[in-house]
Amino acid sequence: MAAGELPGGRARPKTGKSEQTRAAILGTAMRLFQERGYDRTTMRAIAQEAGVSVGNAYYYFESKEFLIQGFYDLMTQDHARDATARMEGMRDFAERLETALASWLDCAAEYHGFAAQFFRTAADPDSSLSPFSNESHPARATAVALFADVLGGSDLAPKLDAELAELLPDLLWLHLMAVVLYWVFDRTEDTARTREFVRRSTPLVARVIAVSRYRAFRPLVRDATSLIQDFILPAIGRTPLPAPPAPAGKGRR
Repeated sequence: MAAGELPGGRARPKTGKSEQTRAAILGTAMRLFQERGYDRTTMRAIAQEAGVSVGNAYYYFESKEFLIQGFYDLMTQDHARDATARMEGMRDFAERLETALASWLDCAAEYHGFAAQFFRTAADPDSSLSPFSNESHPARATAVALFADVLGGSDLAPKLDAELAELLPDLLWLHLMAVVLYWVFDRTEDTARTREFVRRSTPLVARVIAVSRYRAFRPLVRDATSLIQDFILPAIGRTPLPAPPAPAGKGRR
């Protein structure tokens, strides 16, 4: 990645004015996507509406598709602030988790109309715009940090196996990705089915995590932890799989 760039082909703002210009381009794009649809919105139209040159728009966003990366950043930052404020004073883990997920649905509500168009681009596993890609790491890290706070601020955190507790923020982010996928295709009013899915699934997730602290479940937790470390988390950001163990009886040369 070249100096002065952010992941996903985004120029790094050097001044407050640059940051304002970048925010204006992104805000204008989000508005036009809502009004015209993603496919019918061009970079030229975005630049014209934002009051900048087409070249300036391309300076901040390599192409229209890379506005999706900006959307990730905007959403995760807004979500983290909103969810943190809503969880203030809560200690029950299930309540904190449901609050964080409901916060995401509220923050994303205005973008639901063109979410499927975004998803079509981001769903390509080889795309840098995938939420699982290395380029999406900044937004993903913000979201994972929020779920670390969801767990860390709860009364459940001190009772959990330390190794499992370390992995849980990533797994809770994956749970959010499942909610997002359901939300993208939800056509009920105010995405009511997704909200009900969150309401009903969150206590189940919380109970499964809570029972993991009991001694009888420790072997299962260890096996699950090993599976997650070797096969699930490496898929995020294309981290390579661990090297296989050396065959028995053969030392390393």
